Amino acid sequence: MATVATRKRKAAIAFEPELAGPGLRTFVNIAKRWDLSVKEQLILLGLISESTFYKWKNEANPPLARDTLERISYILGIYAALQILLPQASAADTWIKRPNTAPMFGGKSALDVMLAGNVGDLYRVRQYLDAQRGGWA
Repeated sequence: MATVATRKRKAAIAFEPELAGPGLRTFVNIAKRWDLSVKEQLILLGLISESTFYKWKNEANPPLARDTLERISYILGIYAALQILLPQASAADTWIKRPNTAPMFGGKSALDVMLAGNVGDLYRVRQYLDAQRGGWA
């Protein structure tokens, strides 16, 4: 009989494990383009352990938590929206680190907002970009 802790752990694992590997690999490629440090990547993924991060990078389909998969989804959406809004690759890739005067950023960069560590911060940046390109916010 499974313990409560075991059931909770299994419930936290992504429902679609086949998305974990490709999602994480895509996240790592985006992180390279955005020139993110390992520490910044950990924060965006909602991770504490650097060793877990490196272990996941070496697995075909790592056991990502739903929260981590959701965070990756927002990052992919942010990346895609930037490619549409700023078709020049260098402009799209550096936008997240540039100070932004839009009210939601208050002079901070999008990366500063996302590095607050909450999944809601990633959502807010994604929502902002979707609104900028005429999508639903």
